[in-house]
Amino acid sequence: MIQFNEEEFDNAYETEIKLVNDQLGKEIVFAMIGDVNSGKSSTINKLVGAEVAKVGAKPGETVEIDRYSYKGIIFADTPGLDDINKKNSEETYKFYKEADIILFFLNAAGTVFSAGEKKSFDEIKKVNKNIIIVLNKIDAADDIADLVSYIRKHSKNKFDIVPISSRTGENIDELRGAILDILKRKKKDILFTKKIKEKSAIANKWIVAAATSAGAVGATPIPGSDIVPITGIQVGLMVKLATLYEKPISKERAKELTITSLTGNVGKSLFRQVVKLIPGAGSVAGAGVAGGMTLTLGYALKYAYENDINLDAETLGYLYKAYKKAD
Repeated sequence: MIQFNEEEFDNAYETEIKLVNDQLGKEIVFAMIGDVNSGKSSTINKLVGAEVAKVGAKPGETVEIDRYSYKGIIFADTPGLDDINKKNSEETYKFYKEADIILFFLNAAGTVFSAGEKKSFDEIKKVNKNIIIVLNKIDAADDIADLVSYIRKHSKNKFDIVPISSRTGENIDELRGAILDILKRKKKDILFTKKIKEKSAIANKWIVAAATSAGAVGATPIPGSDIVPITGIQVGLMVKLATLYEKPISKERAKELTITSLTGNVGKSLFRQVVKLIPGAGSVAGAGVAGGMTLTLGYALKYAYENDINLDAETLGYLYKAYKKAD
């Protein structure tokens, strides 16, 4: 039986709240690198879910760096390194060093990773390796897998490559995921997720990751050693989801839900129901009771926030029973 430890809960809650608050006081800087009309502006808009950047520039129209500020996120849409105006190219380099993430755009419908683009890429990675290669306009090209393989080969297989369509929105969730992986290392991921409109896919990613971690901890052969880590994992997930959906969770409510989750009966039938509902949750199918409890708690919170339900211990118990009944 996994037990509740109040002291460890208190420590975990205070730690997570501080981590979130520290992030919210920062800013994120993106450098958008690529030729004119590579879809930088439309990608910005798709990423945040709002009309932040102007779209529809004609060839040669973007002749200076456009800075877009969106709720603490700074996007620097540059004219490209091969701009005929040398000053513009020099200005572009200034963003490399300060950028948290560089999105290096390639046009799937054009000449992918041309000699000029390779030269620019090699220069960029000398000063900042937090690069995601964005292969845009896949809706207007064929043999995307071959293009990705070609890019991977010529970038030494050291950077994420995300094929997208900024016109249709295809694979934008995958691009957000790659961005979050980098921002997590920089302790800025929660800031990014709080500001953008798309919440569901991000919530699913966090829930599955937390359940996987809890499952790994729960599998430890040392009796009682899983109590502290699982409490921390669940508290961290609750605080992050509350921040994501802008539904502050009090210490008392978090404690109530943690106790209900840790001491409740989450059977295999309930776990199977949640696995069916969350994309990617099947990857934690063998995580056991600890993983199952964390997965179910996370999804219950997500469901409550998205449906404007006040989630307390009683409602959490009701959702548990509803999932079991549906099996």
